[in-house]
Amino acid sequence: MSDFYGNQPQDVRPGIDARRLWAGGVATAVVAALLAVVGLLIARGIFEVEVLAPKGEGVWGNASTTTYALVAAAVALLATGLMHLLSVATPAPSQFFGWIMVLITLIAVVLPLTLAVAPSAKVATAVINLVIGLAIAAVVNSMAASARTLHRRRTQSTAPPPTKQWPNPRQEPPPTRYYDR
Repeated sequence: MSDFYGNQPQDVRPGIDARRLWAGGVATAVVAALLAVVGLLIARGIFEVEVLAPKGEGVWGNASTTTYALVAAAVALLATGLMHLLSVATPAPSQFFGWIMVLITLIAVVLPLTLAVAPSAKVATAVINLVIGLAIAAVVNSMAASARTLHRRRTQSTAPPPTKQWPNPRQEPPPTRYYDR
């Protein structure tokens, strides 16, 4: 069975447009960093929870805010690299990526709950990590789907069968005019 263009199913293989994938990965890194900053600003400024900042550091906090944002961006880039690797090496990259990201996000949510800090800081950090993890997973998975391509396989093709040409010495051509009949 062939498709509209005459390609056999084995003539094409899935691929990924690496340029589009990594451009989306950089954009996802920016989004993740901004989510970290917004999450910290909301926790500190609205709910007055001391997340990653000692008391008296203000809403922005100290250098840990910048570090937290940079780590979120780095995680987004690592997720993009993981998706790229899975896209070229596994049969169902989105499924593997989804499972891996859910488990990593779960670790990032549970880990702050084990720290010896105020319960409000534990919960706020866990919620921020959950939002960042889900956003990275969703955006990277979505942009990878839009960066998927189909590549033609390089195979030895057989020559197409010859076409019939007239006059054929073994067969009479069909009559073309009324008086040829």
